[in-house]
Amino acid sequence: MEFRIADTFTDSLAKLTGDEQKAVKTTAFDLQLDPANPGMRFHRLERAKDRSFWSVRVSRDIRLIVHRTAASLMLCYVGHHDAAYRWAERRKLERHPTTGAAQFVEVRETIREVAVPRYVVADAPKPLLFGAVSDDQLLGYGVPEEWLDDVRRATEDSLFEVAEHLPSEAAEALLELATGGVPPQPVHAAEDADPFAHPDAQRRFRVMTNLEELERALAYPWDKWTVFLHPAQRTIVERSYTGPARVSGSAGTGKTIVALHRAAYLARTHPRSRVLLTTFSDALAGALTQKLDRLVGNEQDVRDRIMVTTIDDVGIQAFEVAFGPAKVADRTAIRALLRDAAASAEHRFSERFLETEWRDVVDAWQLSTWEEYRDVARLGRKTRIGEKQRSVLWSIFGRVQSALAEQRLATMPGIFARATAHLREHPAKLFDFAVLDESQDIGVPQLRFLAALAGDKPDGLFFAGDLGQRIFQTPFSWKALGVDVRGRAQTLRINYRTSHQIRQQADRLLPTELADVDGNAESRRGTISAFNGPAPTVRVLDSAETEKGAIADWLSARTADGIPPHEIGVFVRSPNELERARAAVHQAGLCCVELEDGTEGHEGAVAVGTMHLAKGLEFRAVAVAACDDEVLPLQARIGQVADEADLEDAYDTERHLLYVACTRARDHLLVTGVQPGSEFLEDLGTGGG
Repeated sequence: MEFRIADTFTDSLAKLTGDEQKAVKTTAFDLQLDPANPGMRFHRLERAKDRSFWSVRVSRDIRLIVHRTAASLMLCYVGHHDAAYRWAERRKLERHPTTGAAQFVEVRETIREVAVPRYVVADAPKPLLFGAVSDDQLLGYGVPEEWLDDVRRATEDSLFEVAEHLPSEAAEALLELATGGVPPQPVHAAEDADPFAHPDAQRRFRVMTNLEELERALAYPWDKWTVFLHPAQRTIVERSYTGPARVSGSAGTGKTIVALHRAAYLARTHPRSRVLLTTFSDALAGALTQKLDRLVGNEQDVRDRIMVTTIDDVGIQAFEVAFGPAKVADRTAIRALLRDAAASAEHRFSERFLETEWRDVVDAWQLSTWEEYRDVARLGRKTRIGEKQRSVLWSIFGRVQSALAEQRLATMPGIFARATAHLREHPAKLFDFAVLDESQDIGVPQLRFLAALAGDKPDGLFFAGDLGQRIFQTPFSWKALGVDVRGRAQTLRINYRTSHQIRQQADRLLPTELADVDGNAESRRGTISAFNGPAPTVRVLDSAETEKGAIADWLSARTADGIPPHEIGVFVRSPNELERARAAVHQAGLCCVELEDGTEGHEGAVAVGTMHLAKGLEFRAVAVAACDDEVLPLQARIGQVADEADLEDAYDTERHLLYVACTRARDHLLVTGVQPGSEFLEDLGTGGG
């Protein structure tokens, strides 16, 4: 007998208390071990439309709803007695007549009418969104027959209410149609095909083959499993590429999930290969490790052949294999060397300009001669400098390079440069394939290294990123370094993490289209969210004390909604504002944990950190605090810009930071500042109190 678990079960399980969940899991394990055990108290649900629904007693008031046939047993829902029975009475498991996918269908006549907003006489009726779409088309997208009339009556105001009652593939198709897109061609299975084998069904039902797999499944909410792919994502994951490939998409569209599945797919389909799954920080690498363990934890051979680490660690390892221990100069040491070298030269350049020119031009491109620096295009550096000024600058940078050599120190770009050169001269099979997450923040040295590692191999390099979240690196040409993704760049458009309201408001911070130096464009047009939620709140308060109280009240309301503290994050622009965030959390009577690079949140504590550390994280509720004038954009950073022409990049990065912080929120978002407030808040849009 097959033992299945549905996404509706794990969603409902997450809403129970800790003790209730433990009891449910014990019952679930018992059912998997022996469904026919006489101790299992099955009760047929007489009022259910689907005669295969049964209830199983967990405790005095908790009931487990299962779908039971001679061939299978599926965990469908769990809740308190009356709620569990109501859920079962309102649903039936069906094979969709057109697509052939198994799906839960809400029984139309037993649920409340979907509320259609009423308009006063003066208001023009809202146009019907799907009036021109035929029944066959709607059925083809997975809309259940009994919901066709409601879908046809849907307007802009009622669409989300209707969508909440539909299977996910149907809701996503309607959202894409409503925004002017064309949904992917649906899969129509043969009449005799297994309805649970359909790609849409595999997103919501999964067979549990052993106790370990069930235990892992019950340990995480459904959306944390990283197991199920949208068909559009699966196509990208399983496609063969003739060269480097890149997937992009706005925050929450599943780029990291695609990267994880791509690494697993390559390891599975090339049984002796070694796959590198990499990113930029210890925290992000740790998150990737956890998700990969959930995905392939029971495939030991596959897991053993995927290395998850930061890209800098890979560079250091490659260097040390070839040359021995690396002695890396940190940022403080470089600043001191630049200061000493500049003291002996006549110039008018600021320390900030010297540092960024060294980092983004000289060191990044590993320029070692005056001629190389004189002729370099300086992409990403808008401040124009003539040959005479470059000569003065080179006299400073040359002294820095000499001092580094004397002290036998290397910079990270230098580490990568030597490792890359060695790799080209002595090809070594460090990895067969490399998958890089958060690729928008890759630098010149790292990309050169990856190009030498696997750039000329089919399927060798795969990148996942979003130009709208670039917060570290200045732009440069990938093509010039031998990594050309043109023709192999694809964009994800369905947002699974962030509600429609939060995504729509956060997108106001960015242009509808961004392009890299090579002309590859990433458009936010047509991006849709898979679920609805409350509107974000944007508030500008009259004092820091008032702001503290507003955030505390909001945090208290979220915990009263049933959101546990560890599912809440509070982010600020810089360490200087962290105390304001901590004070608000404490006033709400909650504990907090301060995030650092390489750390994650803790059970029972609200996560507090800077916007940079929000990267790669997600929470059910997020407060972005202290968005004051001169804090965002950070005045200290703007004041260090060496030339007016560089201001645009500085402002763009500050916008990206706010976008990253806001899009960590799944359901609830609060953005606050003290009068007059950040200029970005006007673009973000003010909200209610």
